[in-house]
Amino acid sequence: MRLHVGCAMWTHTPWQGRFLPHPLPPGERLRSYATWCNAVEGNTTFYATPARTTVESWARQTTPDFRFVVKLPKTITHERRLTGIDEELGSFLDAIEPLGPRAHALWVQLPGSFGPADLGTLAGFLHRLPRAYRYAVEVRHRAFFDDVRSAGLLEGVLAGVDAEWIPFDTTALFQSPPTSDAERDAWTKKPRVARRAVALTDRPIVRYLGRDSTARTIEGWRHWIGAVTEWLREGRSPTVFIHTPDNADALTLARRFHDDVRARLPEVDPMPEPMPAEPLTLF
Repeated sequence: MRLHVGCAMWTHTPWQGRFLPHPLPPGERLRSYATWCNAVEGNTTFYATPARTTVESWARQTTPDFRFVVKLPKTITHERRLTGIDEELGSFLDAIEPLGPRAHALWVQLPGSFGPADLGTLAGFLHRLPRAYRYAVEVRHRAFFDDVRSAGLLEGVLAGVDAEWIPFDTTALFQSPPTSDAERDAWTKKPRVARRAVALTDRPIVRYLGRDSTARTIEGWRHWIGAVTEWLREGRSPTVFIHTPDNADALTLARRFHDDVRARLPEVDPMPEPMPAEPLTLF
């Protein structure tokens, strides 16, 4: 029984020399991160399709059971809004092919303006995608969270292709006014929608955003500890990504989330020991 946890990135300046060895060459940074977490959000692919040689390096640095949830480029989801994208999609799929089984799901993050009226476009897009991959969709239009009918229609579209609905839980962030520059910035950029905790498939994916305060982040994820524990008992295989506005402690928080679930469900496999940030010495 395995729970996969991770962060929004595998390299972050506040982690260097504190959690991860520093300096590290680019070809070793993901390998070091993968001793802390067994999953990562592939956010960089949103901004540009990587070179195939870059993706080959990602595969070399991780084991086949490591999970990438890889975001489709914004040219496909935000600029073209899922239409007229055959060339861009083909280039993206070719680039990520070296990940093999590590490509846990391809992540279709849609803009806040993509609403119920666009579900026909989403359905057509999902049905044209190759079945070699699994897919997960993140929506931000408020109707999908506030209107039962709209939510049901989206669930029907996703069920037709066995795709998951990724919730981005920001309720802890918006529970009280921001107290840091990073939290204030997040307030202006992150979606303010209701929490949703319904798994559509056997591989649910959760994105949770806490606070810069460790205690408040842990307090805010209590709901997810229960939900993830129940999913594991049902035989599902969840992946949970832990964010904070500054992400300074996200690595240790991801492992803390794993520990909290394992405290309720000891059958969950333990995480490996992370690579030390400093080289071991004899004295």
